[in-house]
Amino acid sequence: MIRIDKYLCATVGVTRREAAIILRNKRVTVDGEIIKSGAVKIDEMALVLYDGASLSLSGPRYFMMNKPLDYVCSQEDPSHPTVFNLFDELGVDKLHIAGRLDVDTTGLLLVTDDGQWSHRVTSPKQRCGKKYSVALALPVTDEVIGLFEEGIQLKSEKDKTLPAKIEILDERHLYLTLYEGKYHQVKRMFASIGNKVVELHRDAIGTLLLDPRLAPGEYRPLRESEIALFNAKK
Repeated sequence: MIRIDKYLCATVGVTRREAAIILRNKRVTVDGEIIKSGAVKIDEMALVLYDGASLSLSGPRYFMMNKPLDYVCSQEDPSHPTVFNLFDELGVDKLHIAGRLDVDTTGLLLVTDDGQWSHRVTSPKQRCGKKYSVALALPVTDEVIGLFEEGIQLKSEKDKTLPAKIEILDERHLYLTLYEGKYHQVKRMFASIGNKVVELHRDAIGTLLLDPRLAPGEYRPLRESEIALFNAKK
């Protein structure tokens, strides 16, 4: 059983508030009965019509989350809570993250059960930039821009990092856009030039921005237009 408002969020791609408005306007029927309350629980196999069109939970699912601090991006962890505990969905165990974040990093997560789609999000060949807000322990200068654009040779790595883009906001804050996802990459890049990351937040993946309406720990389904940003080019 699943709440009808959550069902609408998952199938139509609306927010919980938008689902409540849809229901109040009597636009949804379940097995022929008009449903006006979002708290009503329905069977996932029920016949649900929205403006006369049938809805279904089958098929791949795509979510955006604002990852909170101190949560890990794995299904289970003995030491920390996991972001999957924040999902109130059916079949959470079938979901995975397209581009994990460290436990002390916050911001945009994309979560899905579509493996090909997540590969397009994460593969360096796709040149899909990930934009981060970075706070540093020590001041930075414009020289850092050139170093990161040339690529950084990280310890224990065969090749330099791919060219990265930096926009300095002030002496200790900047935007960094990466086109790959090596282990602890942002922290290792700044450590290699004698600096330390004190706060790290992912703002965007490609052209998809974190929804500012999502508080830390909140999530919503992606809209069709957002999913299409990472679909294979025809």
